[in-house]
Amino acid sequence: MNVIFFAIVLISFLVAGFRQFTAGPVPGATPMELLSNGMIDAAAGAVTLAIGLIGIMALFLGLMKVAEAGGLLVVIARLLRPLMVRLFPDVPADHPAMGAMIMNFSANVMGLGNAATPFGIRAMQELDKLNPHKGTATNAMVLFLAINTSSITILPTGVIALRAAAGSADPAGILPTTLFATLCSTVVAIAAAKFYARIWRDAPPDAEAGAPAPQVPGAAAGALSSDPADGALDTAAASAAESKAYPLWATGLALTGVVALIPLTILYGRAVSPWIIPGLMLALLGFGAARRVPVYEAFVDGARDGFQVAIRIIPYLVAILVAVGMLRASGAMELIIDPLAAVTSLAGLPAEALPMALLRTLSGSGAYGYLGTIIQDPAIGPDSYTGYLVSTIYGSTETTFYVIAVYFGAVQVRRVRHAVAAGVTADVAGVAASVFICSLLFAG
Repeated sequence: MNVIFFAIVLISFLVAGFRQFTAGPVPGATPMELLSNGMIDAAAGAVTLAIGLIGIMALFLGLMKVAEAGGLLVVIARLLRPLMVRLFPDVPADHPAMGAMIMNFSANVMGLGNAATPFGIRAMQELDKLNPHKGTATNAMVLFLAINTSSITILPTGVIALRAAAGSADPAGILPTTLFATLCSTVVAIAAAKFYARIWRDAPPDAEAGAPAPQVPGAAAGALSSDPADGALDTAAASAAESKAYPLWATGLALTGVVALIPLTILYGRAVSPWIIPGLMLALLGFGAARRVPVYEAFVDGARDGFQVAIRIIPYLVAILVAVGMLRASGAMELIIDPLAAVTSLAGLPAEALPMALLRTLSGSGAYGYLGTIIQDPAIGPDSYTGYLVSTIYGSTETTFYVIAVYFGAVQVRRVRHAVAAGVTADVAGVAASVFICSLLFAG
C-alpha cells in the first residue's frame, strides 16, 4: 500500500503539473488549483464520512457482540465441522487447527473481520505444526487462505453501514447480490485451490503427510503469545474443536437454506428489504436473550468497539480519499481508467467501478475509501447500478495480497506455491459474479 499510495500522489502531481504548463490560459481554476481544492475537499469529506459512520458501526457491532456472547459462533462452527473434515482430509478432525479454522470461517460468515483475523493466524500456526517442510505452504494452508480471500460473508455489516451513512434508501439491498457473489467466489476458490494443487510443480514430497509435528513443551493453546486475549481465542477455538458437530444432514439443510435465500431475496427483495435491519436487530437480541445473555451490557460493549473502529479508520480514509481525489482532480484517473473501461464496460463493469475491482485485491482500506467516494458522489449515489456494483464487489471479495502476507508471515512461509493464483482466481470470479447479478437486478 505504501507504493500504491505514493504512486497515486506522484502521478496526480505530474499530470496536473503537465497540464498546468501545456494547457495555456483557461477560464476558472488552473489544474494545480483544482488539484489543491480536490485534496482539501477529500480530506474534509473523509472526516465527515467517518463521523457519519460512528452511530451505524456502533449499532451493528453491538448486535454482533450480543450474537457472539450468545454462542452463535459456536453454532455456526458445529454446522461447518462435517463440511470441514471433508475439505481438509489431511488435517486431523480433533487437531486445534481444525477448531481455529472453523472459528475463523464462522466469524467471517458473520462479517466480523477483526474477530476472524486472530483465529486465522492461530489456524496457520497450528497448520504449520502439521507441516513437515517448514517455510513451504501446504495444500491445507493454501486452501484455507483461498477460502479466506473469497470472503465468505453472509452479512456485510460494514458495507450496509457505509451505504446507510451515504443516505441510501435501501442500505441492505446488497444482501442478495453479495450472497450470490460470495458463494460463487468461495466455490471457485475451493475448486481452484484443489485444481492448482494437482498441477503445481513445486509441491514438496509428502507435503500433505498429515502427521503432526512433535509438540514443543509449553506450546499449547495460548503459549505462543503473551497477550491474554490470544489465550482466550485459543481456548474458544479449542472448545469449538472438541465440541460435538451437528449431523451431516443439518449441515446440508443449513447450506440449502443459504443457497435458497438467493432466489428468495431476488424475487421478494424489494418487499423484504425494509424489514431486514429491524428484523435483524430483533432476531439477534432475541437470540441473546434466549441464551440468557445480558443483552444491554453486551450491546453497549460492542457499540463501544464500533465507536473506536469508526475513529480508527479516519486516518486511512483521509489517506485514500485524498489520493483518489488527487487522481480525479488532476485528470489522471481518466487517462488510466478510460482505455480499460472501454473494454470492461462492454461486460457491465463501468469506469467508475473498475478501480474497486483492482483496489479490492490490493488494499482493504483503499477499497473501503473508494467505496465511500463512489456512493457519496452525487452523480452516482449508493442506489445506482454503479453504487450497488461497487458495494457488492467490496462485500464479496477480500484483500488477497494482504491476507496472504499477514497469514503466511505469521508462520514465516516464503514459498506460497499456488496461493496467489487461487486467491486471484477467486477475486476474478467474485467480480464477475457481482457484475452478473447486479446487471440482472439493477441495470437499466
